[in-house]
Amino acid sequence: MLRSWLKPAALALGCLLMAGGAARAQEEAMPKLPDVKWSFAGPFGTFDRASAQRGFQVWNEVCSACHSMKLMSYRNLAGIGLSPEQIKAIAASKTVPGEPNDQGEPTTRPGQPSDTFALPYPNDKAARAANNGALPPDHSLIVNAREGGASYIDGLMVGYVDPPKGVKVPDGLYYNKWFPGHLIHMPAPLSDGSVTYADGTKATLQQEAKDVATFLYFASNPHMEERKHMGVRIVGFLALMCGVTYGVKRRIWADVH
Repeated sequence: MLRSWLKPAALALGCLLMAGGAARAQEEAMPKLPDVKWSFAGPFGTFDRASAQRGFQVWNEVCSACHSMKLMSYRNLAGIGLSPEQIKAIAASKTVPGEPNDQGEPTTRPGQPSDTFALPYPNDKAARAANNGALPPDHSLIVNAREGGASYIDGLMVGYVDPPKGVKVPDGLYYNKWFPGHLIHMPAPLSDGSVTYADGTKATLQQEAKDVATFLYFASNPHMEERKHMGVRIVGFLALMCGVTYGVKRRIWADVH
C-alpha cells in the first residue's frame, strides 16, 4: 500500500518543482518594468486624448509599415478626439482593396472611414519574407495580450541598449532589456525625432514611447471609459439601495424588542 501512493506523490512533487522552476524562469525572462503614470489607470482613469492622438501619429508613420491593426476601423479614431473631417482625410490617404473589375481582376481604392486599417503586407508569407522570417504581431489587442500592458509597450520602445559584456547577439536579432529573453527580431523602431508632432510637442524617445503605448491601450480597450462610468453608476446605485433598504428595515422592526 505504501508503494501505491509513493509514485503519485513523487510525480506531484516533480510537477511542483517544475512549475516553480518555470515561474522563476518567467520572472527572470520578464524583468520589472519601469514605473509609468498612466492617465487611464485606476477606477476613474480616462484617456489622455492629446497623447493618444500623438500616439496614433507615431503608429501611423512608423509602426504601420510592418504591423497591422485588423480590428480597428478609421471611424474608431473618433474615440481619441479626431473630427469626422480628419478621419476622412486619414482614411482617404490609404489604399485599400476594392471590388473586382469586370474581368474579375483585383482593384484598389482610397480608404473610407468605415474601412479597417490598411494592411502593410498582402499576407503573412509576405510579412515574414520582409522581416527575416519573423511575423510582426497584429496590434489590435497587443496591450491586452502582453503582460505589463501599456507599461510593457513603453518599456519595449525604450529598452534597446548595448548588450552586457560577454553576451553575443546573433545576426538578425537585437538586444532589448525589457523583452523576455532580451533577444528580439524587431530593430529599434523609435528614436528622438522619429516624428514631427502636429501639436508641436517635442518628440523625444520617451515621449513617443508613452504616446504610442497610450494609443495602443485605446485600440485594445476603446470602451474603457464607458465601462468605468457604468461601474461608478452601478456602485452608486447599490450604495443608495443599501441605505434605503437599511432605513426600511429599521422602520419596520423599530417596535420589535
